[in-house]
Amino acid sequence: MSEMIINSAKTVRQLVLQQVKAIPEDLYDIQPDCYNNTIRWNIGHMIYWMDAYMSLGFSKESAIPATYASFFNSGTAPSNWTDTPPSKEELIEFLSDQLNRISELVPESLEITLAEPLQFGPIVFHRVGELLNFGLIHEGMHLETCGCLLKVIQGKH
Repeated sequence: MSEMIINSAKTVRQLVLQQVKAIPEDLYDIQPDCYNNTIRWNIGHMIYWMDAYMSLGFSKESAIPATYASFFNSGTAPSNWTDTPPSKEELIEFLSDQLNRISELVPESLEITLAEPLQFGPIVFHRVGELLNFGLIHEGMHLETCGCLLKVIQGKH
């Protein structure tokens, strides 16, 4: 089962990279009225949370800049940004780096019991694999949101 989760994580991240690369950067910051965020925010949010899942699950230091929390953590919004967000190129670099980190995982590592159960709202995670699997679902949701944003934006132009 753990090998399937790792393979799925790699596949999902490859799909994310393919879609992110195909979207012109001039569309990244357009925020349609019916959305509270942008394509850039969704991409950064995926990076931010995958880094958090990897850090929490594998007790590794964060591999992204600390500033990503102020841009992309849950509850943030592009309308509140006061600094320049990361470029498309930088986002792609971190997505690729995370794909490499996911590719290095071994199935046994997903069976490790977390030192303390992690709770996100009503969901409790006991093993590393549960956390990574949730990360895949989360990433898929935001990938779909990027696709929906793109359709709405392109419909306006």
